[in-house]
Amino acid sequence: MKIAISVNSSWNIYNFRLGLARHLMDCGFQVYAISPEDEFSPELIQAGLHHIPVSVQSKGSNMLKDLHYFLTLRAVYRKIRPNLILHYTIKPNIYGTLAAASLNIPVINNVSGLGTVFLHDTLSSRIAKALYRVAFRFPRKVFFQNEDDRRLFVQKKLIPFDKTGLVPGSGVNTEKFVPNEKKTYKSGKPFRFLLMARLLYDKGILEYIKAIEFIKPRTDAVFMLAGSLEDDRKLGIPAEQLEAWIHKGLIEYKGFEKNSLKLYHQADCVVLPSYREGTSKSLLEAASCGLPIVTTDVPGCREVVEDGKNGYLCKVRDPEDLGRKMEALYKLSEEDYRKMAHYSREKAQKQFDEKIVIKTYEAAIREILEAKEEQNR
Repeated sequence: MKIAISVNSSWNIYNFRLGLARHLMDCGFQVYAISPEDEFSPELIQAGLHHIPVSVQSKGSNMLKDLHYFLTLRAVYRKIRPNLILHYTIKPNIYGTLAAASLNIPVINNVSGLGTVFLHDTLSSRIAKALYRVAFRFPRKVFFQNEDDRRLFVQKKLIPFDKTGLVPGSGVNTEKFVPNEKKTYKSGKPFRFLLMARLLYDKGILEYIKAIEFIKPRTDAVFMLAGSLEDDRKLGIPAEQLEAWIHKGLIEYKGFEKNSLKLYHQADCVVLPSYREGTSKSLLEAASCGLPIVTTDVPGCREVVEDGKNGYLCKVRDPEDLGRKMEALYKLSEEDYRKMAHYSREKAQKQFDEKIVIKTYEAAIREILEAKEEQNR
């Protein structure tokens, strides 16, 4: 039997879905990755997936390009005839679902975060909401990564509640993301904060910089920033702004790091002042690595942190509160720091291990395929 995974980038599949894809292959399914060609496409092929390159304009709304994407997906789906399709990210969720519905192929969708569609009231966001309302009539199941997002979709009548489910984000491989046993707390080295995210305003990058300016005179900490620049200047930090921060000595910029574990093992605390997430992958990985966290008290972030137990929650869009929480963590005694670190690791293992996500998906897939087989008899 064939399962297709349709996403807006090969990197997304490699970074978030590879564990699920490998499990499905172990269960005997042929797994197809339908995504744009990028540097991670060969990694998918090497892992045993059948990769079919399909280009998509991941941001904005251009009706001609979106129509072309819909028709391309429909042609691919008709050619490979998967028994079921898993969609992630906005445009595959919308256009992939409509393409699959036209071919009577069942789908499971995943809303991995609301992104700019719900954070900003623009023409593109209004179009996307209208399209969600049409497309989400057809999935057999839609998984959300936090209760707030599910409640919002149900309240706005984008999907009936009985079609929804919850998963703990995309999960984290707790056997790969492990604490750095060689590192000792403040062993003659400066305390290192790390923010790892795409360099978007909505990730709270400006708040992080302002918080650094607020606390830097009183600490000897190092403030790392890792992530790729975005092409969209309205949503992303301009390159010249980033260079100015580096020149001022505010941050140690790491760029895009494929091996994120390497950076977690350098860090003492992970920071994410995001305005909203699905369930943040970087926070899950940080917790699994036994790192205390400072993040905003918003959906998709607060699920990972219990305030005072494995980190601190701060107010959204409030750099001074963020700075106070970062400084409080910096000043922890070794004993209290280690308690937080231990609780982070424990929480990741109990609540966010990717095995939980995989088990939930496998159950939904088998239920849908068995129901379809029964219907065809």
